[in-house]
Amino acid sequence: MAGNDLPEAAAPEAAPLALSGAPLAGLRVALFSGNYNYVRDGANQALNRLVGYLLRQGAAVRVYAPVVEKPAFEPTGDLVAVPAIPVPGRAEYRIPVALSPRVRRDLAAFAPNVVHVASPDVTAHRAVTWARRRGIPVLSSVHTRFDTYPRYYNMAWIEPALTAMLRRFYRRCDALVAPSESMAQVLREERMNYDISLWSRGVDREIFNPGRRDLAWRRGLGIADDEIAVGFLGRLVMEKGLDVFADAVDELVSRGIAHKVLVIGQGPARAWFEARLPNAVFAGFQAGSDLGRAVASMDVLFNPSITETFGNVTLEAMACAIPVVAAEATGSESLVEQGINGRLVRPGAIHAFAEALRGYIEDADLRARHGAAGERRSLDFSWDRINQAVADTYQRLIRQRAKR
Repeated sequence: MAGNDLPEAAAPEAAPLALSGAPLAGLRVALFSGNYNYVRDGANQALNRLVGYLLRQGAAVRVYAPVVEKPAFEPTGDLVAVPAIPVPGRAEYRIPVALSPRVRRDLAAFAPNVVHVASPDVTAHRAVTWARRRGIPVLSSVHTRFDTYPRYYNMAWIEPALTAMLRRFYRRCDALVAPSESMAQVLREERMNYDISLWSRGVDREIFNPGRRDLAWRRGLGIADDEIAVGFLGRLVMEKGLDVFADAVDELVSRGIAHKVLVIGQGPARAWFEARLPNAVFAGFQAGSDLGRAVASMDVLFNPSITETFGNVTLEAMACAIPVVAAEATGSESLVEQGINGRLVRPGAIHAFAEALRGYIEDADLRARHGAAGERRSLDFSWDRINQAVADTYQRLIRQRAKR
């Protein structure tokens, strides 16, 4: 047993879940996250949206995560700092490393009746132990394919050990929520847990819609009205499939297929990506309405990543009526309907990716049909309905625990 899990004074009993008043009155959620707001990405924005929804419904929420001097955005709800160290080679990320006495006292005073862990780090392991000792149910949300990351850094040999570590972590939780059915199926096949439900993702239709398309903005970047913009959207890190993206673009160039590459995002691999795609337009980081404008101003989104469990960028493009070419992998498989709103391609199949892109580049009617179908599909993703599914899972786990 780890030193941080030594016995301590018993926490006050968690308050029972209220059955009246505000819809979620009596629900007390302790949320542990490895990255709640210090770097902006789809996972932490989803967590902030969840906390905002829970608070509006009358729940009490306390978030435990690393903090930095200049976070990417203000956190939603009460945020308590946990001890953390920078990730080696990726200093913009931090690894939570302990459940310190100060945090334990805060946690005990808050008295949660459910614990939610959002990343399989040391602090989350300690939080799971803390909750299990007190008979408090634990839900874990799965946000990324951590076990696939090593292959992008020439360390694929470590994946089996990493998968085994994740299995141990997830099976100590009472239940998991995954953002897509395809990811849930992967978790079942890998025996991560046997209670897995969906916490999908929503899209803000005020920000992401076809009306955001702005040809003047494109012209300002040097993209003519009649040029087809193949877009990349996301954090510029190798695990997003930047090498596959660049190789497929190389093939388009070698075949003389006219197009323009539009890259939306920032990250540590930007210099590498710029060197690989010297003729691409790099628009940098975009947020809010600017991001909606950038996405709607693409003509096709190319998402070769296999690390996402959902694919927020895919859904955002669909909401803007932009067809998608994506890797046949978790997340995208649950959003892209083959030959209806986009194309799914075997991961790493450069020729097939280039051929799928060629179809959209050369056929305006195909782009319009598949884009319209994607927009219709995006209407199914309402944030409030999606976040209520997590609240329902919390309540179910609390009821199940009370019957033991």
